[in-house]
Amino acid sequence: MDIIKRNFFRLLRSGALNEYEDLEPMSAFKWGRMFEMIKAQGVSDIAMKGLKNHTFDANANIPRPLVDELATATSSSTSSNALPQLSNRFLNKRLKKIQSSERHQMDASMTTLDLLNIIVRNVELILNRGISLKGIAELGSFLRTRGDKVDFVKLENWLSHLHIERMAQLQGSILIEVFEFEPAEIPFVKKVEKQAYALTLRTLTHTEEDSAKEWHFRQSKTGFVQNNSAQLRRNLRRSIRYIDYAPLETASNFVNNFAKNLSEIEE
Repeated sequence: MDIIKRNFFRLLRSGALNEYEDLEPMSAFKWGRMFEMIKAQGVSDIAMKGLKNHTFDANANIPRPLVDELATATSSSTSSNALPQLSNRFLNKRLKKIQSSERHQMDASMTTLDLLNIIVRNVELILNRGISLKGIAELGSFLRTRGDKVDFVKLENWLSHLHIERMAQLQGSILIEVFEFEPAEIPFVKKVEKQAYALTLRTLTHTEEDSAKEWHFRQSKTGFVQNNSAQLRRNLRRSIRYIDYAPLETASNFVNNFAKNLSEIEE
């Protein structure tokens, strides 16, 4: 891992987990590259918290204009409080039942449900954009601050029922391999996924832009339907990359996105 990525993850650990490790001095060019990485990954708010923790670092020769620019990006960021969903309609029906009925159970654990929702939201992000470091950092922060109140037996039953055990395990493995968590902190990780580290670095090297503004299909002036073959190939490669972790959900996600973009062709 190069110096830019090392400092990047130190800032994330500091901002999300309050873990402090000295930043390494870099050139203005490399700081600029790292700040672009921060914005591309949507972790400006976490990075700003980390920067505050490193205000008095002797080696933190961070150019002030970059900090000001990041602060502006942070103040303009928004987040969604909508409940996460699964693409597979049968699995999503199960998820909705869990989300709606848990509060009425004798052994209700809303903290456990909150954790499930974070994991499911990360599944959405992973399948549509690649590893979400913002989502993984949120998962890590939740485990560190509220993990002692989680019913992990119940959580694992839900994950199994939704067929996303390995996808959850992948997320936990990233916390272990990249964010330096201890395996004991994440009971739903039975085995560290071998590709966790490589997939995380890949998401930094090949940052995938928000595909919402990209077209998959469109109708030309002559009436013929054109497709964005590069975007389709990217979505297919992503699906293949993650299909072993959640076969049903990954396949459903690809098919749903394909159908959705077909339906959005301008008439």
